[in-house]
Amino acid sequence: MITLTTADQALKTVYLGVIGNQLNMGANPLLAKIKQTTNNVYGNEIVKSTSYGISGGVTAGKEDDELPKAFNKKYAQFRITLKNLYGTLEITDKALRCSQNSAGAFVNLLNEEMESLIKSSSFNLGRMLYGDGSGILATVTASNEEGGVEFTVDNIKNFAVNQGCRFLNSAGNNYNTTYPIMFNIEGIDRTNNKIITNYPADIDYNGYKIASLKGLNNEITGLGAIFGNSAYLYGLNRSSNAWLNPYTKTSVGAISEDVMQTAIDDISENAGTDIDFIACSSKVRRFYQDCISTYKRNIDVMDLQGGFKALSYNGIPVVSDRFVADDTMYLLSTKDFELCQLGDWEWIEGNDGKIIKQKDNYPIYTATLVKYAELLCNRPNSQAKLTGING
Repeated sequence: MITLTTADQALKTVYLGVIGNQLNMGANPLLAKIKQTTNNVYGNEIVKSTSYGISGGVTAGKEDDELPKAFNKKYAQFRITLKNLYGTLEITDKALRCSQNSAGAFVNLLNEEMESLIKSSSFNLGRMLYGDGSGILATVTASNEEGGVEFTVDNIKNFAVNQGCRFLNSAGNNYNTTYPIMFNIEGIDRTNNKIITNYPADIDYNGYKIASLKGLNNEITGLGAIFGNSAYLYGLNRSSNAWLNPYTKTSVGAISEDVMQTAIDDISENAGTDIDFIACSSKVRRFYQDCISTYKRNIDVMDLQGGFKALSYNGIPVVSDRFVADDTMYLLSTKDFELCQLGDWEWIEGNDGKIIKQKDNYPIYTATLVKYAELLCNRPNSQAKLTGING
């Protein structure tokens, strides 16, 4: 007979390794390229010294000249708090009882829950990688009448059906406490940038921001923060540390190999590193394909780790990612990124060692997957971003 103990053991011994590998390597092609490490994690913080510039004291001279003085490399210290990443699954008591006498039904039940957890976690991990850590998903751009359930937003990419969200206050710096209503996404009209919710509007939310349910200022420091305009990054002031500022080019217009190669050359010459990963929107990828076709050249396809496929630009994978803005392309040196973590994905266990627990006052059992981690870019000046691509 299948019991809660049996389910507990299955989650620990059978599913944990599969889920961890899928989330680490199969959730997103960029994440699959980034090294994951437990180094430089001290308690709840990542503290890491990073160098910039070159070592001095290297020169030429006469045979009897005084030897050159040594100049040590420049160092700076990153300091940032680990983020808490969670994924929870639910199994009703009825569903569990229905599968008690059938191992096949029990396996199917767990497989379905695992697939749902992986799909949801992959979506949110990918979104966070390209986000700015704020957890803000979009801004409402069109007035809605009181009682309406549809909201027009400026960024539809960050939403998925059944996603939990909350409105921020009018200042956009905290959750709305006047109307602290959680709402779910019931449908998405991507053509008109509209979300359909289960929450009838109580006020006009035009101009308000929408954030993930509990993610406000709690998400990992993604590319949106690295390429952002905040005064500080990893606890360091950008204005006094120019190497914290990546290469950016706006109003690109038509994409071309010249524009891409200029960015790559700039990174190589000024940051001393090589671009090994290019991410763009599907729209920009089509522009790139048209660019290659114009010169009657074959479009090479590459197989990437994690089962992903990509186009190739001089041996560099060009990947389409749903979370990249429509007019944007990132050119990245992934070896300068690290996902610093306290450990790999684990189930949260109670004092009794059990991971499946009954939800208070509900005939539902839950289990929660957790990882404490943060994304770190050791050399932001070795990254590039092109925007304003329109053809």
